[in-house]
Amino acid sequence: MNIVVCIKQVPGTTEVKIDPETNTLIRQGIENIINPFDTYAIEEAVRLKEKHGGKVTVLTMGPPQADAALKEAVSVGADEVILLSDRAFAGADTWATANTLAKAIQKIGAFDLIITGRQTIDGDTGQVGPEMSEMLNIPFIAYVSQIEEIKEGYLRVSRMIEEGHEVLETTLPAIITVAKEINIPRLPSLRGMMKSKSAAVTTWSIKELGVNDKEVGLAGSSTQVVKIFFPQRVSQAEVLTGEPAEQVEKLIGKLKEAKLI
Repeated sequence: MNIVVCIKQVPGTTEVKIDPETNTLIRQGIENIINPFDTYAIEEAVRLKEKHGGKVTVLTMGPPQADAALKEAVSVGADEVILLSDRAFAGADTWATANTLAKAIQKIGAFDLIITGRQTIDGDTGQVGPEMSEMLNIPFIAYVSQIEEIKEGYLRVSRMIEEGHEVLETTLPAIITVAKEINIPRLPSLRGMMKSKSAAVTTWSIKELGVNDKEVGLAGSSTQVVKIFFPQRVSQAEVLTGEPAEQVEKLIGKLKEAKLI
């Protein structure tokens, strides 16, 4: 079984700053980590490989330093890692990102299953998975919390919905996005950490993918960020004085004025 896992390296903090000129996150000086939801995708892929055999290929798009995330994936069981890195990929929205990843998966060749995390903690859109399924013309299932059965050409999963869970069946190849309820990611073993240090990271640029520069990055994006800002929360408070009975009377009066009661 050949499994492809798509991950993203994201800032490891919520204390982010925004470049007012480019409307992008300032990543310099910030520790980067594997998107937490993607760690569950890696773990599930490794578990499937251990149970059914095959290979796990982990794929990411990002700057050269994103190879650290790929080496971390090797330390917990990934077999092959590929970095899509080119200045032409910069500024991509979810559509252009999905397109670039889809082109890379087509270059990888035969696969049975693609797994990603349900969403990233920086963009928070959850759009890349379903967009890739459309581009690759394969089935898609979101919020998978358990893989109940998988075999050649067939997959049955349980996925989370607002009312509880539902069981879905689909043909393979397919793509799924997983929820954190699916497993508990393992920690790297000493052997895994040693292996990751010498792991070869295959790097593909726009040339290796064989795509037009108008299809990727900012040029290939259907949407553009016009402005990013932190919301300003303004609150007002008033302290009611007097005896408890007076305070209650004042409070009721103010609620009536506000037409809340």
